[in-house]
Amino acid sequence: MELETTGPIVLIGAGNMGGAMLSGWLKSGIPGSQLLVIDPGPSPSMAALISDNGARHETAAPAGLKAGVLFLAVKPQMMGAVLPPLKSLVGPDTVVVSVAAGTTLSFMQSHLGDAAMVRAMPNTPAMIGRGVTGAFANEAVSEAKRALVHDLLKVSGPVEWVETEADIDAVTAVSGSGPAYVFYLVECMAEAGRKAGLQADLAMRLARETVAGAGELLHQSPDDASRLRQNVTSPGGTTAAALNILMAEDGMQPLFDKAIAAARKRAEELAG
Repeated sequence: MELETTGPIVLIGAGNMGGAMLSGWLKSGIPGSQLLVIDPGPSPSMAALISDNGARHETAAPAGLKAGVLFLAVKPQMMGAVLPPLKSLVGPDTVVVSVAAGTTLSFMQSHLGDAAMVRAMPNTPAMIGRGVTGAFANEAVSEAKRALVHDLLKVSGPVEWVETEADIDAVTAVSGSGPAYVFYLVECMAEAGRKAGLQADLAMRLARETVAGAGELLHQSPDDASRLRQNVTSPGGTTAAALNILMAEDGMQPLFDKAIAAARKRAEELAG
C-alpha cells in the first residue's frame, strides 16, 4: 500500500525498534521506494533488508530533502545529538513521529522548530507484530496526518490515542514497561514452583508456557480478563486458594499501584 505523503518516510535509526517498524512497513506493502533509512551503521541483516526491498540508505541527512514523515527511533539519550542535523528534513508538510521514551514534544520543537508532531510509546512485543502503542498528537497534526501515522504505527499492533501528552507517561508505566512485569511474573511463578518441589527447569517451562498460553487466550477471547479469571476459578478449589492470597488487601493490586506510580514518576522525571 503506497501511502500518500508529500515526501519519503524517513526512518532515523534502524536498531531493534526502528528495524521492527521498517520490517512491518515493508510487510504491509509500503514500497521500499517510499522509504529512506538514516543510520550510520545498520546491522548486516538490516542493511540487507533495506537493499533487498529497494529502500534508500544514508548515513546522514541528505541535503535538499523534505520528509513526508520523519520517524525518530533512536535511544532517548541520543536525541540531543541526533535532532539538530535533522532540522533540514522538516518542511511545512512534514509530520514528526518519536518513539523515544521521555522525549517531550517541546524538546523536539526546540531542535526541529514548530511542526506537526506525534509522541508515541510502543513496547517490545512490537518486534514480533504483537505490541501496543500509545500516541499523542499536537494541534498541528491534521486528521489526515494522524491517519497516516496510525497506519505506520499499527504494523506493530493496536494503536491507542491519548488526550494529553502527560498521559504518555502513564502509558509508559503500564504498557511500555509492562512486558518486564510479565516476564518477572514468570520468574516468580517458576521460583515458587521450585520451592514447591519441582525441578527448576521444569518449573520455568511450566510458568513460561502458562503465561504465554494465557496471554494468547486473552488475545483471542472476546471475554474480559475478569471473566476469564472467573472461568478458571472453581469455588473452594486450588485456584481460589491462591487468589485469596493474590487478591488480599496486601496482595497484587496495591503492589501494582505502587509499581505503576513509581514508573510514571520516573517517566515524568526523564521527560523533565
